[in-house]
Amino acid sequence: MVRLGTSAPLYSHGLIAYERRVVEKMEEQVEMVGKAFVDHYYHLFDNNRAALVSLYQPTSTLTFEGQQILGVDKISNKLNNLPFDQCRHVISTIDSQPSSSTGGILVFVSGCLQLQGEEHHLRFSQVYLLLHAHGFLCIYIKKPYHKLCI
Repeated sequence: MVRLGTSAPLYSHGLIAYERRVVEKMEEQVEMVGKAFVDHYYHLFDNNRAALVSLYQPTSTLTFEGQQILGVDKISNKLNNLPFDQCRHVISTIDSQPSSSTGGILVFVSGCLQLQGEEHHLRFSQVYLLLHAHGFLCIYIKKPYHKLCI
């Protein structure tokens, strides 16, 4: 005699294992995208800050030390007119996680900023919300938050 429902636990167990593998794979991909973004962003910031403009969209909002800046031109102006020309970022941590149903990625970065001619590093933390642009695989920065840790 076969009881109804006896295969449900096996099916559920298999489905849960499959879902777990999918989530683990997605987390790996999110971490890879987050790291690639951070490497690219800080390479541009340290070597060609003007090129950062390509990572923002008209709806992007930068929060920099409590000041909110909206739009590509204003964000570019802020980043290109910081009181230092040359710097080097040393990244300590990168934490990435999926965000929102639109496939966004939340990236938290911490590290040190070495300014040319300065002996001491400045500690910083930054959070980025990355979203897909126009349905393509390219990603843009929706909401970055910059904070020096003094």
